[in-house]
Amino acid sequence: MTTPRKLHDDEPDIDDALVAGLLADQFPQWAALPLRYLASDGTSNMLFRLGDGLVVRMPRTAGAAADVPGEQRWMRRLGPVLPVAVPEPVGAGVPGRGYPWPWSVCRWIDGVLPTIGSGEQPVGLAHDVADFVRALRRVDTTGAPAADRGKPLAPRDASTRAALDQLDGALDTAAALTLWESALRAPRWDGPDVWVHGDLEPGNLLVDADSGRLAAVIDFGCTGVGDPAVDLIVAWYVLDDGLRDTFRAAVGCDEATWTRSCGWALSIAALELSYYRGRNAFMADTAARVLGRLLG
Repeated sequence: MTTPRKLHDDEPDIDDALVAGLLADQFPQWAALPLRYLASDGTSNMLFRLGDGLVVRMPRTAGAAADVPGEQRWMRRLGPVLPVAVPEPVGAGVPGRGYPWPWSVCRWIDGVLPTIGSGEQPVGLAHDVADFVRALRRVDTTGAPAADRGKPLAPRDASTRAALDQLDGALDTAAALTLWESALRAPRWDGPDVWVHGDLEPGNLLVDADSGRLAAVIDFGCTGVGDPAVDLIVAWYVLDDGLRDTFRAAVGCDEATWTRSCGWALSIAALELSYYRGRNAFMADTAARVLGRLLG
């Protein structure tokens, strides 16, 4: 039995035995399939491979669990109209055996995490990501939920400044504050709300192992509608420096939207670095790299 490492103070105990028991109770048709924990740097869900074609996603926190019903509902609308694979829920689990939250069984998607910083990403990856963002924006928003990360930046001011205070000495906080205040001053989004993924970070994109082209986008827990600026954080989080201008031209955005996206990337990375230092090296290293790119 594998006991996964916890990342948050309030995580319930989740292991192979619990997941196997929940499957036996709720999805007996899959209970005999091989089950194994997938070690990953994901911070919202623990993943368990189920047979060859399925994966079980177990939320780590109450906040992640609150996103599950929306993911299960909206992926059915979004999946068929997006240009790459996205999670396909096939089973909606409920609390049981002491586990307090809803959980999901999804189709398995092949792919690997993108290699970042090597300078070897294909230019097509920038176009693929831009195509995904633009396709998502075109989806009908009728009945869609508001995205927390699709709102104006101002409500994040206090938490962003607090995170930067904690990082004083680890980065140029004066430069970070200058960038942050510029983003706060940028004109607000005045167009119609559009669908956003909200979390286009390295762990949520899969690429083809051979070509390096985009194969899938996963983890839609932050999805909803709002300002499209937040999805442009992928330019700093995932794409190599030489692809940033290519992506910007392909996705299309005005100067104000680009400036707000810098603010989103700064705020998210500062909060991640201040929280995950000592907890999750992948997340902390990713956030530090993003801040370095923004302030370099």
